[in-house]
Amino acid sequence: MTRPSAVPPPVTAVLDASSRWLPARLGEVEELLRQTVAGHGEALTEDATATLSAGGKRLRPMLVLLCAGEAGGAASVRAAAAIELVHMATLVHDDVLDEAPLRRGLPTVAASSGRDRAVATGDLLLARAFALLADAGDRRAVELLTEASVALARGELAQRQDAFDLEIGESRYLERCRLKTATLFECACLLGHDDPGLRAFGAEVGLAFQLLDDVLDVCGPPERTGKARGTDLLDGTVTLPLIEAAASDPGIRDVDLHGLDPAGAEALCDRIAATGALDRVRARALEMVATGKRRLDAAAFAPEQRQLLGLVADGVVQRYS
Repeated sequence: MTRPSAVPPPVTAVLDASSRWLPARLGEVEELLRQTVAGHGEALTEDATATLSAGGKRLRPMLVLLCAGEAGGAASVRAAAAIELVHMATLVHDDVLDEAPLRRGLPTVAASSGRDRAVATGDLLLARAFALLADAGDRRAVELLTEASVALARGELAQRQDAFDLEIGESRYLERCRLKTATLFECACLLGHDDPGLRAFGAEVGLAFQLLDDVLDVCGPPERTGKARGTDLLDGTVTLPLIEAAASDPGIRDVDLHGLDPAGAEALCDRIAATGALDRVRARALEMVATGKRRLDAAAFAPEQRQLLGLVADGVVQRYS
């Protein structure tokens, strides 16, 4: 099995520690994903397959499988594939809304095939996600994924409403991140195993993931992130690094985000970094991961499963450090 791209060392450790079953199970997820996006007409199949082939960390499917454990079987594979399809759909739709040219260093479906085909591709991926679960009669999984998908839509709407507004505060930002990112991590854990400790773990790790992703948008080189530095700023997305930087450098609030060009976004990234905001946001993310790992202590899990999930959480941090 080909491992997901950009795999940080702790996640490699997870695959090695569970070599008797997890890599093979992830391979089953990949095969099911390939089967699921095929056979829907030439155009949709081409674009859906390109989205799948672009790769990814597959963190959400891994969480499903780890929470389900070695005995999870076919049901966990279906749930893992379904949540990745929803994630893929949101990326395709986000790229339409943002008019993004690149994703993971490759042309987006919106850029290569046009807006209409990209919208249709995202719709297909969503439909196939729920079909996987419905065909198996897994009502609980359908309800969990539905709840998460509604939260994603609410989060996307909130982000659009907040665009270019430098008065947005930390609490609003965190709520938006909870809806857009953390709920899908929660859902992944609960699809694998119904436990309140896992919900809390997924929420904390998902929030940390988003905070660190927002840090990387400011400091990460394009060859690592697959997109231009300051893409969020160009989209008018107000993130915690920007909020933190404005608290230290109030003049940042006078910047006209509407008027930014790529050079201006790079300059604003440098200004944000100069305030020390990136280090403060990283520290917040580390606290969230530590809290999430403590939540695992309350989960009805074998020590080995807690250890493996803790390594995945560490991988979120190392991926962006």
